[in-house]
Amino acid sequence: MKQLAPCRDCRRPVLWTTTEAGKRLAVDPEPDPAGNAAVWRDGTGAVRSRRPSAELPLNGWERLYMPHVATCPARTQQLALPVGVTSLAAHRRKRRPR
Repeated sequence: MKQLAPCRDCRRPVLWTTTEAGKRLAVDPEPDPAGNAAVWRDGTGAVRSRRPSAELPLNGWERLYMPHVATCPARTQQLALPVGVTSLAAHRRKRRPR
């Protein structure tokens, strides 16, 4: 059974996994074929995740999940500029190669 916890920003339920590097990664609780995190439960019952690649494709016991940071509504609102602020990225000069 999945143990879900609420996201600190949007309060939606998330599934916390541990990556191969030992870091924690929050993923949405339902599998998503568009996701990029392969999630499985190891022999100790811990929920693990990794990024599938061409060398190590998705295994039969893994399912694809979407990382929550990609779908969190609070995070996408934080990335938007406040009203009255103009982005200067389009107006900056491109550096010429030397």
